[in-house]
Amino acid sequence: MDAQQLAALDDGAYEVIAKDNAHPPARDPETWAALVHSMNINRTREAYTTMLARTAATMKYRKTERDVFHQECLTRGEAGRREWFATRAEYENWRRRAGNFHQTMQKALADVGRAQKTINRSANHQVAQDHRERLRELSLAISRHQAEHARSGGIAEQCDYELWRLLDQITVPIGPANEPTTLRTMLDIYWTDVEPVTAQRAAEDRAEAMMREAPGGQSARFSGVPRARHVDNGKRLA
Repeated sequence: MDAQQLAALDDGAYEVIAKDNAHPPARDPETWAALVHSMNINRTREAYTTMLARTAATMKYRKTERDVFHQECLTRGEAGRREWFATRAEYENWRRRAGNFHQTMQKALADVGRAQKTINRSANHQVAQDHRERLRELSLAISRHQAEHARSGGIAEQCDYELWRLLDQITVPIGPANEPTTLRTMLDIYWTDVEPVTAQRAAEDRAEAMMREAPGGQSARFSGVPRARHVDNGKRLA
């Protein structure tokens, strides 16, 4: 039975399937996979929780009922004592079976909890991958913006430098040691497709390299920007 087939069952039939697959040695692998599938796992947890609560309530009721019966037997002397002991084995056998069933439901519920953690880790990983992809797209856009400025020979504003500087400030973890790696390095090594280098592209790359020589990406009023790029531009940046 797959996840969709299981999801289509009514509550009574679903609970029977969950109960029949609660004990690990008795589980059908395909059915258990359907029970802990993201589509059904909340319903499975609810089924085991309901069975646990019902069993606990029944055991408590039978215990109370047994105590009352015991008191009645004591008031009837020897006849009551014989009746008490005559019914004891049956009750103890039922209590043992009910206790075992209760423990099985508890263990099954714990297994469901572990399956939920696996689902959560997988979902979190996918979310992280999605965020990483959006960050890659943003980094590419910033890099293209910087390259376009370099190719056109235009004068960059301070807001441009501050935008480009993010590529050298923001890092992402990479490798087994999760070493922080700048977005610019990610672009240079991992996130940019390699293309054949033409003479025009080489010239563009040299122009872009000149633009990148500003370590922090700041205007000339700050340190580290070649002054020659801002001479007589009327913006008082030199």
